[in-house]
Amino acid sequence: MNDETKNHMDLANAAMSRRGAFALAGKLGLGAAGLAGGLAGISAAKAADSSAGLPKKPYKFHFVCHVTLDQFFTPTVYGIQDACAAFGCSYQWTGSQKNVVSEMVSAMQTAIAQKSDGIAVCLVDPTAFDAATEMAAQAGIPVVAFNADVPVGSPNKRLSYVGQPLYQSGYNSALKWLKLIPKGGHVMLSIGVPGSLNTQPRLDGYIQAIKDSNSGVTYDVVNTGPDPATEISRVESYYLSHKNVNGIFGTGGSDTYACGFISNKYGLVKGGGAVAGFDLFPQTLDFIKSGDVNFTTDQQAYLQGFLPVQQMYLYKLSGGLVGPANSDTSQAYVTKDNVDAYVGKTRFEGRSDAEPT
Repeated sequence: MNDETKNHMDLANAAMSRRGAFALAGKLGLGAAGLAGGLAGISAAKAADSSAGLPKKPYKFHFVCHVTLDQFFTPTVYGIQDACAAFGCSYQWTGSQKNVVSEMVSAMQTAIAQKSDGIAVCLVDPTAFDAATEMAAQAGIPVVAFNADVPVGSPNKRLSYVGQPLYQSGYNSALKWLKLIPKGGHVMLSIGVPGSLNTQPRLDGYIQAIKDSNSGVTYDVVNTGPDPATEISRVESYYLSHKNVNGIFGTGGSDTYACGFISNKYGLVKGGGAVAGFDLFPQTLDFIKSGDVNFTTDQQAYLQGFLPVQQMYLYKLSGGLVGPANSDTSQAYVTKDNVDAYVGKTRFEGRSDAEPT
């Protein structure tokens, strides 16, 4: 083997850092400029040979929601639509209008029978979805939980959860509003559907934070129901019989709006009380601007639609090599200081259907 051939083999076989490459060039007398030009040429060639991006695939995904008409999920649906457009997929939004778990399970079974390419479901019950998820797994259909998840240690075979860590979000939110409550004060905690896994963990977090605070704060839990009109009526009824209450706090989007409505009507926050909760109902944001709600917690509903599509698409495309992963969609707080960023006509918060430019 002559020296020239050996030098070329040294270059071809060298797996090293950029610094190492230039050191070798100096040793071989190639010169830094010459090697840099060669590396640039190799990079350009690789770029020219690379694909134009991920392929569009006509996968159809089913999203099974517990409250299909709830305005909280408007940005979720936009996220689904945008992800499907990006990857060439389609979707069906199904489930129950009023948190009827049997209707959701039936919707899952229908999706399995239709040979869905992937199912995303709000796992609002700790056990009711186990059999359907097992059936989907046996059929090779990936199941991703979104917005609500089964408890840790559950045998449910969903592949991932996309959403907020609900217990921790309730705990953290309570730590924030407890600072607004006097020692020994009294508060009302509302929940639309007791036991439902999209809100019960938040309520549990609220209660634990109160206990851990050693503040002497007492509380009542009010079952406000899943219907916005009922929620307003029940929150109002409680307030009128407990006008000394120091704060009222929701665990979901519509009951947080109901708390804000009562605060606005009777001047609770403006009189020194506190109101807070979850999600970005437009009315709640308006109440923050008017000073009738102290803050609400954003769980990024748009991502709860976009990310499940992305995860199921990659799972199908890779033949299961790229598995879905748990995704925390954050715990940002919306207050009077930053609410203006949320009230604009934006698709990402569900306040406009216009595509971003």
